[in-house]
Amino acid sequence: MTPETVIEIGQYAMRTAIFVAGPMLVAGMIVGLAISIFQAATQINEMTMTFVPKILTVFLVLILTLPWAINQMTGFTEAMFNRIAGM
Repeated sequence: MTPETVIEIGQYAMRTAIFVAGPMLVAGMIVGLAISIFQAATQINEMTMTFVPKILTVFLVLILTLPWAINQMTGFTEAMFNRIAGM
């Protein structure tokens, strides 16, 4: 196994991880930003006001994107097994 192959596998793994985690992270960030703007405008500083909506949003996005995420991870796993079989 050459160093180029190891770097290629690492890049593929990182790309897959970013694609799978990205929608949840972006949704949580958008909700957090909206709540922060609301808190700054109303001067309400309650920690549960930021925590609970972000958790619910991430959970909802997880449920909605779960079939796609499983497909991405399955594709990555199949590619790695095929690569191992080809060695």
